[in-house]
Amino acid sequence: MFRASYPRVLAYALRRTKDRGSAEEVASETFLVAWRRLDAVPEEEPLPWLLGTARRVLANQRRSLRRRSPNGPNASIDSGDIPQPGPLPFEQIAEKEAFAAAFAALGDRDREALSLIAWDGLGVGEAAKVTGCTAPVFSVRLHRARRRLLKELEASGHSLGEAGKRSPLGERPGISEAP
Repeated sequence: MFRASYPRVLAYALRRTKDRGSAEEVASETFLVAWRRLDAVPEEEPLPWLLGTARRVLANQRRSLRRRSPNGPNASIDSGDIPQPGPLPFEQIAEKEAFAAAFAALGDRDREALSLIAWDGLGVGEAAKVTGCTAPVFSVRLHRARRRLLKELEASGHSLGEAGKRSPLGERPGISEAP
């Protein structure tokens, strides 16, 4: 379980922390909890359970930081700091910046729903387990997060906004649009 899941748990933590050391600490603590509660870890698919545990470990760390620091926690990736992309053609840079700004403008819940599906590669059922809700509830959250992201893109005048061309983010598999 550790060898198969550690890279994905670490990647999850890296996207939500400020440095690799913090992410490795989150991953380590996640597997420590898994070891202590081995009977609670699903044998057939442990990743959603592990990511849900990592999510709670991160939440505990953030609460701890807020208690220690008079000015709140240090800025993390969730604070809206957008890394500068490497040298790319101008159009690609503009698209990435527009998307990053729209993504950063979303609430924590929306960013989490979108990232669990897009970056962590989970299905709706698995992502629902991570967030501690049912699959239908998570589907609604994901739909609303996609709509909010498209509205943010539209507000910035980006071509992927609702007024522009239809984005794959707004489509659902197996459903075609009526002419």
